[in-house]
Amino acid sequence: MTDLATGSVQDQITARLTATLAPTQLTVVNESGLHAGHMGDDGTGETHFRVEVETSAFEGLNRVARQRLVNQALAELLSTKIHALAIKARAPGES
Repeated sequence: MTDLATGSVQDQITARLTATLAPTQLTVVNESGLHAGHMGDDGTGETHFRVEVETSAFEGLNRVARQRLVNQALAELLSTKIHALAIKARAPGES
């Protein structure tokens, strides 16, 4: 596995969520281009992301608890590199 602190921010998000949550489906979309020049844009092109993650780790958890697990997995990145993160979190079989 690649080191969790190397590569693009998008790659780091993918690596951290994969290592922490073992998702059955994971999509990480860099939406920074939609926010160029807005607050939080540091010029790197890697500050705004959307993740869609499906994992059995979310079974029985409400939306807030699921988002907390994602935020915990990405805590370091959220405090240093990520300005905005949209999360869609579901358990297998949910839409």
